[in-house]
Amino acid sequence: MNDDIPPVPGVPDGAGIAVGVAERVLSARQLRERGVTAAVAQRLCRPGGPWQMPLPGVFLLHAGPPTGEETVRAALCYAGGRPGEAVVTGLAALALHGFTAVPPSSATERVDVLVPRTRRLRSAGRARLIRTSALPRAVVVGGFPVAPVARALADAIAHLPGTPEVRRLLGEAVRGGHCEPRAVVRELAWAGLLGRPVVAEAVRTLPAEGRAAAEGRLLETVRAAGLPDPCWNVALWLPDGPFLGTVDAYWPRPAVAVRIDAWRPGPVPGPELDPERRARDLRLHQTLVGLGVGVVRLTPRGLRDAPERQAAVLADALRAAERRPPATYVVVMPR
Repeated sequence: MNDDIPPVPGVPDGAGIAVGVAERVLSARQLRERGVTAAVAQRLCRPGGPWQMPLPGVFLLHAGPPTGEETVRAALCYAGGRPGEAVVTGLAALALHGFTAVPPSSATERVDVLVPRTRRLRSAGRARLIRTSALPRAVVVGGFPVAPVARALADAIAHLPGTPEVRRLLGEAVRGGHCEPRAVVRELAWAGLLGRPVVAEAVRTLPAEGRAAAEGRLLETVRAAGLPDPCWNVALWLPDGPFLGTVDAYWPRPAVAVRIDAWRPGPVPGPELDPERRARDLRLHQTLVGLGVGVVRLTPRGLRDAPERQAAVLADALRAAERRPPATYVVVMPR
């Protein structure tokens, strides 16, 4: 044993301490609680030593490269603070949420951590601290406090330069069912990012992404429930010619239409709904009901989070339509 390194509790050669896998990253305070002084810890981090110090006051209790989990844990350990005052965000958070458009946590180059604006600690090494006056309510992913997807997206996009990267992230967020387009745009607006042409251009694709994802889930819901196949994505007309509108699904025999209440932005990119489109949707709903057509309105979130419940709603609507007087005949044509 090296004479200038006192024995460390738990390991006879002084090269480490008896810890679990989740405790291979410890702060100086945590080491002191285990009987290891700061002087001893720093000696063990000398070149060729068994430990390393990836961030000031944070120790990795082995000599090899840190894993992605250890890199995230080290950044949180460095940020410190009370529980809930250090939240992983940005690309590292998206990797933990399961995004495929970002490097996996094992390849994380930098970990963004949200901390209160009053914290004086500076970014260091692979830990980038982002001060904020409004810490989001963290969700626990893989044992780490992580920002919700919409907030993590906004923090990631703030440091991305190009349109392709921004578009890929936003597209996966919506297509993968991680969050709704309106929630994403709300966070981007709050962060002041909608004025960037790169972001504004990518945001314009979100309604189409959200609708395509919701339509796909509606198809899966209908078929998983064993319901008869409707006419998909059709336009409805009266026999004498007036155009009524479009619906996402239509069962002609019982006369039941499905409309997905997908978010559509106003003329200026933002979380607000297009008021003219909303008025047209309301008029179509009232017209169809007046013709005796049963109208079922579903939301992308409901199709994502509770498909069985949405299937039950559809089944009830089809049964109820069989008991109603026949609806006015409408012409069904491809959208």
